[in-house]
Amino acid sequence: MYFALAALLFLAFVGNVVSGSIDGSAILSNVQEMLLLFAAAISFSAAILLAEAKAKSKNEKTD
Repeated sequence: MYFALAALLFLAFVGNVVSGSIDGSAILSNVQEMLLLFAAAISFSAAILLAEAKAKSKNEKTD
């Protein structure tokens, strides 16, 4: 779930950047872009940590 959220947020960021480069005016302000990218990074980090914890617990059960 967190990977999908991170991908969605990052795609929104990329869409805003592409829109700004084509049209000349971005949809989001600089602060909104920063918050969007920050949310994507936090979501991705949470997904990685959860996947690592799941793999570790699975590995401990087999040992």
